Amino acid sequence: MTGDQHPSDATAARVEELLDRLASSSDPAAAATAEELVRALMDFYGAGLARAVELLSGRSGSPLDALLDDEVTAGLLVLHDLHPDDVPARVRRALRAADAGEWELVSLDAETGALTIRQASTDSGGGGGCGCGNSADTVRVRVRAALAGFAPEVTQVDLLAAEPARREPPLLQIGLRPGAAAPVEAR
Repeated sequence: MTGDQHPSDATAARVEELLDRLASSSDPAAAATAEELVRALMDFYGAGLARAVELLSGRSGSPLDALLDDEVTAGLLVLHDLHPDDVPARVRRALRAADAGEWELVSLDAETGALTIRQASTDSGGGGGCGCGNSADTVRVRVRAALAGFAPEVTQVDLLAAEPARREPPLLQIGLRPGAAAPVEAR
């Protein structure tokens, strides 16, 4: 497991590996039984998650937010079609989880899964070169990893550069120069 990989990612990969090995075995009945077992376990855990969402939803404050902001729990809720947020809201949660809160959702194509995000406007028109490790590639990797749990529907991430903040032109004030004589009033 790499430093960027979440433990749930390793578990999912292991399940896939085991199912692939069973599917390629010479015993199709064993492979079918294993797949049936996985489906039954998913049903069982899905029912438990549905109950947790039901129990936490009506509480004061936002106790459900802790579950929805957690990548593993959110991923399970999405997997079981229990996540109460729509895809754009889950994308915003993923951006926060990826420490990419300064990036904003520009567009999301539901058919292709293409997501476009833009770095929030900056006064300097830049934003790079800060030494903070937020290069486009770094951000893309972190965002893709977070999206895997929060919004697996997203299959492509496109990054747009920040647009410079729009500034109003400075107000030009016309007046006397310091030390100039005051105008003579007409009588």
